[in-house]
Amino acid sequence: MPAGELIVGLFFGFVIAVVTAPVGVSGAVFLLPVQLDLLDVPSPAVTPTNLLFNVVATPGALLRYRAQGQRPGELTRWMLVGTIPGVIVGAVIRVLFVPDVRAFRLVAAGVLLPIGVWLTIRAMRPHRVSRRPPLPRRWVSVIGGVVGVAAGLYGIGGGSLLAPILVATGLSVATVAPAALTATLVTSVVGALTFALLALVAPGAVAPEWVLGLVCGLGGLAGGYVGARLSRRLPERALTLLLGLTATALAIFYVVQALR
Repeated sequence: MPAGELIVGLFFGFVIAVVTAPVGVSGAVFLLPVQLDLLDVPSPAVTPTNLLFNVVATPGALLRYRAQGQRPGELTRWMLVGTIPGVIVGAVIRVLFVPDVRAFRLVAAGVLLPIGVWLTIRAMRPHRVSRRPPLPRRWVSVIGGVVGVAAGLYGIGGGSLLAPILVATGLSVATVAPAALTATLVTSVVGALTFALLALVAPGAVAPEWVLGLVCGLGGLAGGYVGARLSRRLPERALTLLLGLTATALAIFYVVQALR
C-alpha cells in the first residue's frame, strides 16, 4: 500500500481514537468509511482490518484508564460471555453468507438514534440522581452476544453499541468506558484470529490488510491514550453528551450509507 495512504490511515486512527476513547468506544466504526471510500480496502477484508485496528489501538486507552484507577471489573466478564461466541458467529456469517450490509445499518441506526438523542437530552438537563436499579448481568451478556455478532460482521468492535446502551440503562460513563474497551479488545482478538483461520479455507479477500491495520492501530494507540487522559478532565455530563452525540452521528451516518 502506498505510503500516502498509510499516512492517511495513521492520521484518522489517531483523531478518531482521541474523540471516542473517553466514552469507551474504540472508533473502528468511524474507520470503516475511511477504509472503504479513501483507501479502497476490499470486502470482506475491511472487517478483519477494523478488528486488527482495535487490537493494536485499544491498549493505549486501557493503560491510561488503569493508571487513573479505572479498572474494567466484573462488568467486562459478563460482556465477554456474550461477545466472544457472538464475534465468531458473526465472522463465519460474514465470510460464508455475505449478509445484507444495508439492513444492518438501518437496524443499527434504529437502535442508536433514539439512545443517542435520549443521552444528549439527559446530559443537557439539570442533574438528577438516578434511582433506576442496575441492569441484571445476564442481560449484559445477552446484549453482548448481539453486539459480538455485529462486531464479527462489520468489525465495529462492539463498544460503539455497548457503551451507549449500558449508559442509557443508568451506568456511569466512567464505569462503562474501561469495561467496554476491554471487551472490545478481547472480542477483536478472537474475531481477527477467526478471520485469519477462515482465510485459509475461504476464497476472496478474507484476511485483514495487515500493514494498514497495524498503521491505523498505531495511530489509535496514541490517540486512545490521549483520549483516556482527557476523560479525567471532563465531567460526567460532558462525557454523556459526547457519547450521545457520537451515537447520534453514527446513526445518521448509517442511514446515509444505507440510502446510498
